[in-house]
Amino acid sequence: MTTLTRRDWLRAAALAPAAVTVSGGLCPPLANAAPSADDVKTVVDKAVKFLATKQKDNGDLAPDPRVGPGVTALAVAALARNGYGAETPVVAKGLTFLEKNIQPDGGVYSKGLATYTTSLAIVAFKEVNTAGKYDKVIDAATKFVKGLQYGEGLDPKDVKYGGAGYGNQGGRDRPDLSNTHFMVEAMLAAGVSKDDPAVKRALTFISRSQNLKSEYNDQPFAGKTDDDDKGGFVYTPLDQDNEKSDKRTAAGGLRSEGGMTYAGLKSFLYAGVGKDDPRVKAAVGWIRKHYTLTENPGQGQAGLFYYYVTFAKAMEALGEDPFEDAKGTKHDWRQELFDELMKKQKADGSWANENKAFMENAPELATAFAVLALSYCNTPKR
Repeated sequence: MTTLTRRDWLRAAALAPAAVTVSGGLCPPLANAAPSADDVKTVVDKAVKFLATKQKDNGDLAPDPRVGPGVTALAVAALARNGYGAETPVVAKGLTFLEKNIQPDGGVYSKGLATYTTSLAIVAFKEVNTAGKYDKVIDAATKFVKGLQYGEGLDPKDVKYGGAGYGNQGGRDRPDLSNTHFMVEAMLAAGVSKDDPAVKRALTFISRSQNLKSEYNDQPFAGKTDDDDKGGFVYTPLDQDNEKSDKRTAAGGLRSEGGMTYAGLKSFLYAGVGKDDPRVKAAVGWIRKHYTLTENPGQGQAGLFYYYVTFAKAMEALGEDPFEDAKGTKHDWRQELFDELMKKQKADGSWANENKAFMENAPELATAFAVLALSYCNTPKR
């Protein structure tokens, strides 16, 4: 008779959630399958060795100086969440680099992208904030990103209200859901109250980025969606004003995207919006119809590793283990995500997207995303 290890059972459960055949008999799969801590560590250890070979002498882990603080912060947070503390050489050098990019205004940035890089830096500093070492840095950076949000002095009916853009040159620019969800996560990680006006304003913009006509979203595009897009989230509601945008649908609406939908759902759940709220229920409904780990729904392979991160964070916040899709198939998403990432890891320990969109063809960025996603694959203690 064939003897199966726990790992064999976990893999079998992920591939065939209904039942597993063993020596002619049917055995139920393990509930809430997830990779072991040792499994995840083996994969991440290889990634750490790769990142160490790519890290510059000044600690920068990015292929492009414009995103240096952002990619480095992403990698530092990812490694810290996987148990690599501030004493780990690649983490220590990364923190030194981030510290050198703290600006007089409190932001953590180099050549633009201030919202994105500062928000990621806040999370990274928080992950390694032993004995309050980075308290003042985190507080100053939080005030800085709040200042990049559209809010005070703007009519709440304005579609930009509550949103944040990249913050190039340290100012406000075209807001989008990507930067706004990074900002919300950073504020909450820093200890900002869920009732803080900045968080509430952000939820207004996030709600207006959802393909759901409701009391929370009065934007024209939300009423021009079909069943396939309903409940999902778009990159920015401002795309509705661009008739030539490739994000527009034939009906005049905006296309829902996987990475953005998980980002929107994550933001709602992190900010305390209940699971019975119509916005959350609609988002989960969209996810049930489009559950996949082989692509970023609505964008194909573009932004796939970014998608893995927002997927992992939102699924953990949702807490539905296993997750049941619209066809009634139950998914042990942690194991499935782990298997997909392990399959995509290269021999040198890195990851890279063949699709060049959003710089994910750069292994430093894709690897940082992958390692961060892996940190959510272990079943949390409840």
